Amino acid sequence: MIRPLMQVMPQIMRLLRMIAATIGAAATGAVSMATGSAGTDITLAPGDRAPDFTLPASDGRTYRLSDLIGRGETVVIAWFPKAFTGG
Repeated sequence: MIRPLMQVMPQIMRLLRMIAATIGAAATGAVSMATGSAGTDITLAPGDRAPDFTLPASDGRTYRLSDLIGRGETVVIAWFPKAFTGG
């Protein structure tokens, strides 16, 4: 009985991290909307540097752009608005 549980534990932990990240993102969005800080007007042109920002990820961690810049690698942000939803 313990062996099958240990085999599915990584999948359970991954799912729980995904759920936590989703809840965190939803809470952040709700607070931004409630405080009126959701729609900052920033206009970028091709080649402009992105302003610093922080985003929760599906692995349960929070990433800040300024922590990733300067490593000599390209930063790619991908999001899937309808992932894990009924939409």
